[in-house]
Amino acid sequence: MPLLKRKPFPLADSPKDLENHELVYQVRFTKEVFRDYSEYLSRINLYRRRVWMCKFTGKSNLTYEEALVSEKCAAEKVQQFPKDLIVPALQIIQYSMLSLKDLADTIAVKLQEFLFVGTELYGRREDQIYPCKIVKVLENDAGDELQYEVVWLDKNKKVTETALLNVEDLVQKKPPLSRRFLKSFIRESTYRSAPWVLHDKLAQNHGISTDLPQELRSKAFFRDGLLVCNKKRKTNDMEASNPGKCKRRDRANGSTAENGANKAEGLDEDIKYPIDDLLVQPGVDDPVFSERPSPSREFKVPMNCVGDLLMVWDVCSSFSRLLNLWPFSLDDLERAIYHKESNVPLLVEAHSAYFRLLLKDNGEYSSLVEGKKRKMKITLVNWTEYLCDFLEMIGNPKLCANTATIKRGHYGLLDTHVKLGILCELVNHSLESNIFREKLDEIIEQRQALGATRRGEALEEGRKRREEKERLKSEPMSNGHVNGHLTDPEKSEISKSDPGRRCKDSSKNRNGVVISTQNGLSPVKSEDDHPIAYLKKMAKKRNSDVTVSTSTNSPKKEAKDHRMEFLDKNTIKERREYYERELEKRSIKTNPLGKDRNHNRYWWFRRDGRIFVESSDSKEWGYYSSIEELDAFIGSLNCKGERERELGKHLEKSYRRICVELNKRSKDITNQIAAEEAVLRRSTRVRAPPRENPATAYLRYVNRWKED
Repeated sequence: MPLLKRKPFPLADSPKDLENHELVYQVRFTKEVFRDYSEYLSRINLYRRRVWMCKFTGKSNLTYEEALVSEKCAAEKVQQFPKDLIVPALQIIQYSMLSLKDLADTIAVKLQEFLFVGTELYGRREDQIYPCKIVKVLENDAGDELQYEVVWLDKNKKVTETALLNVEDLVQKKPPLSRRFLKSFIRESTYRSAPWVLHDKLAQNHGISTDLPQELRSKAFFRDGLLVCNKKRKTNDMEASNPGKCKRRDRANGSTAENGANKAEGLDEDIKYPIDDLLVQPGVDDPVFSERPSPSREFKVPMNCVGDLLMVWDVCSSFSRLLNLWPFSLDDLERAIYHKESNVPLLVEAHSAYFRLLLKDNGEYSSLVEGKKRKMKITLVNWTEYLCDFLEMIGNPKLCANTATIKRGHYGLLDTHVKLGILCELVNHSLESNIFREKLDEIIEQRQALGATRRGEALEEGRKRREEKERLKSEPMSNGHVNGHLTDPEKSEISKSDPGRRCKDSSKNRNGVVISTQNGLSPVKSEDDHPIAYLKKMAKKRNSDVTVSTSTNSPKKEAKDHRMEFLDKNTIKERREYYERELEKRSIKTNPLGKDRNHNRYWWFRRDGRIFVESSDSKEWGYYSSIEELDAFIGSLNCKGERERELGKHLEKSYRRICVELNKRSKDITNQIAAEEAVLRRSTRVRAPPRENPATAYLRYVNRWKED
């Protein structure tokens, strides 16, 4: 049963007194029944949120169904483990402090010593070694040595004859279980590492002790029912085993008060961070990193096609105006590629947009089409002819092998990798066209102009800031003023004659210096030379709202309210955001946000909202689709590593925009689920037409930017 907040989640009780004709709503994977649709929808939404945990593996950030599948897989893996070896393996795993690799190696070596019925190994016969299989374990008369009845196997593993061998006549050339299988078994059998701790239920079923060993009791403690390592004690042990690599120094430690000491020994490695992520070691002062969430891998297309899918969609979205192609979502493109019918409007329009661009370019494709005297108008009927011409032009054997299928009108039956392969070729040839190159040159020039303007404004703002600072420092001493300050006799005289006059006739500049506004006390020669007038003039020039108040409140309040900045910070911030938006609109390609310690790349497409995870070998993809997953992932990054430090900076910089897109996507999914449920609630007498289903929006796609 999946866990919610690490606790079992009780299923809803079935309604009582149900009538046979009564309409109810049932959850498919839990078989829960609800009378009220709002309760049913609320429960479905809860099950689809990534807040569930697999009870057996401890994997979190799963949907309810994903947690069920994880529990099922874990149970199947445990059942595949040989029964005679499972108890010795679990005994080695329980409370082990070894790393995953070392623990798997230890188990593999230990299990080679265990011989049981069904083990396939080699036996000695006539000074030769032949494959055999143990069929029975026998004890000799003395009872102190075991003998094994084996059957000899030929090349096809068929039984030839039997023999009785001693243990010294049996040879195992390889361990009974692979290291990879053992690593998977260790992960599935435990809920934490360092030390490895078995699931309570699994330990009880096989009689494994759950009592913490004496040597670990001083190094670990329990929190909320879970075993937690004492990091300081662990690092001290590591320091003791590697005295040459570490330096010792005294650290304040509140827990030493019980022993009458005020300091404890710790580690202070002479390392200048950041360093390569794989060299980072856990430190005493490290923050508590959150568990890195597992990315979702729910794609309709095969895993090896996800990269091509993202590339095609990103180009279509980024250059939709140039292609005269109305934008569509990544989900719609994925569903259209997965669809098995031929004339899906979205795919037809996408192909046609690239065909029209290549025809305008007057290149090789245009010459080929003109030579065949095709009509220049691409329609829903003849678009496959242009597709076959394109395949003929590129001459790719793997793609050209599907030309006959396309000509017969069965484009939808093509494999997913073939459809995406054709689109990738179209994208690559379009990017090499003159039309695209001219557009890219135009975008590059615009970006350069924006960058130059931004740098010019920054330099001008810095210059004006320095000039104003110098002006305020160089004000002359006259009429009882010292750099704008009234002398004490004048100050007291004004205060006695008119207490409100001082704050009425004066204000403060940005450094808190009182500047008189009375003509008799002004140190400047003209109104334009006065600092406040100058600030007014500059504020007007920059369309700023800088004003000078002359209210008669208390001097302290007025001095605080009248502090004016030469540059309006809000205006500067708005200008920076404006340039960032304009540069982003003119982006040529999408770059990854960064890499984690294992060189996995992270991508964010602002038109989709999800954060995609690409493995270092580009063979696996996943994505994060909620703010909770994003926060957990950011909390798992270690800033001591070079790659994760840069990745964290990029995520923090784009955090607000990413959260907006994630919220938008979550709302869209919720609305889509509600709409789908509304369609299902209709009676059989009034069926909802397929076009009303939000999941089939790609079938109703219309290219509003299509050229006539």
